[in-house]
Amino acid sequence: MTNAALVAIAAGLIIGLGALGACIGIAMMGGKYLEASARQPELMDKLQTKMFLLAGLIDAAFLIGVGIAMMFAFANPFK
Repeated sequence: MTNAALVAIAAGLIIGLGALGACIGIAMMGGKYLEASARQPELMDKLQTKMFLLAGLIDAAFLIGVGIAMMFAFANPFK
C-alpha cells in the first residue's frame, strides 16, 4: 500500500468514527435530557439550554476531526 492509500483509509476512519461517536453522544445526552425533564419539569428550560450547548460542542469536536481529515487528504504533509 502506498502512503496515499493509507492516508485515505485514515481520513475515512477519522470521519466515520467521529460521526459515530458524535451520534451516540448526542443520542445519550438527549435520552438523559428527556429523563431529567420528566422527573423535574420545572428545570426543563435550564436543562434545554445546557443540552443545546453540549450538542454544539459535540458537533464541533466532530467537525474539527473532519477538518483534520480533509487536511490530510488534500494537503498531505506525508508526501
